[in-house]
Amino acid sequence: MTMPFPIPRRTLLVTALLLAVGGAGLKPAPVRAEATEVRFARNLGLGYLPLHVMQDKGLVETQARAAGLGEVKASYTPLGNPTTITEATLSGNADFGAAGVPAFIIAWDKTRGNVNLRGLAALNAQPAYLNTNRPEVKSLKDFTNKDRIVVPSVRASYQAIVLQIAAEQAFGPGQHATLDPQTVSLAHPDGTAALLSGKTEITAHFTSPPFQDQQLRDPKIHKVLSSYDVLGGPASFSALWTSAAFHDANPKLTKAVLAALEESVALIKADPQEAARAYIRIETSKLGVEEVAAMIAHPEISYDLAPRGIGTFTDFMARIGSIRNRPADWRDLFFADIHDRAGS
Repeated sequence: MTMPFPIPRRTLLVTALLLAVGGAGLKPAPVRAEATEVRFARNLGLGYLPLHVMQDKGLVETQARAAGLGEVKASYTPLGNPTTITEATLSGNADFGAAGVPAFIIAWDKTRGNVNLRGLAALNAQPAYLNTNRPEVKSLKDFTNKDRIVVPSVRASYQAIVLQIAAEQAFGPGQHATLDPQTVSLAHPDGTAALLSGKTEITAHFTSPPFQDQQLRDPKIHKVLSSYDVLGGPASFSALWTSAAFHDANPKLTKAVLAALEESVALIKADPQEAARAYIRIETSKLGVEEVAAMIAHPEISYDLAPRGIGTFTDFMARIGSIRNRPADWRDLFFADIHDRAGS
């Protein structure tokens, strides 16, 4: 359009700027899009089967599409040490971490008031066995200073904390750390290989399914105790957590992850064999489908998102100084998304 008189260039620039600012003020602020990728870091074994099924069946992707989020990529990284998993979530290399309940409690305690890691759900309840290749070891009191006991992470993993509880039961009040000098950190597959070989300093392994079952097939290996013996019954073994920042910035995606977990658990309960096939595919395991399905359907193992027995861990860990903050209720550790569950 031609103007009836020339307009200075500076005036045109100022006018354009004012129009841009005024126009922006008339429009609502753009809605911040949720993440298009979600990354999981998990530990090893059947305690994380809901994540194996989610990965195998693409459940997060399906639930994300149903929630109107479009195409979301989900990736899963197996790590054998719960401390490394926590570090992955804190460093931004993973959005969700999945490990044993005590490791999660320590992460919650250490990040209160800053990153604020909290649980989205429990994953399952299962017993962990302390197995040994020394026939003379019948109880914790039979271990000597020469023995080395494998746990996933010293003083931080589910097995390490249960071992401390068991030590206090065996040796008396205040003696929870009696066996700590004999513990070493190894991933479950490495600990299993060392125990079965009988050629290393490793004489015991506090592990979980399917590794404990594989070990007990060898006649030279026997069980010393079960975590259920120590804890007085079933309790949640593993949990899934994320940061408050990710949770709050991605409400629809977080709900899609929770819905995928629900779908995964339903499949595990309805079809243990298909869940076993999913586990074998993801892990490229040489175990048989029937063998893994039998472990999944074992009466001592249950897959449920409701946290169970959390107070047993938090009370003990606060008393011995593993955590500084004692939660008043299990809900203090978990996002409100599952506060309606019958947890404990």
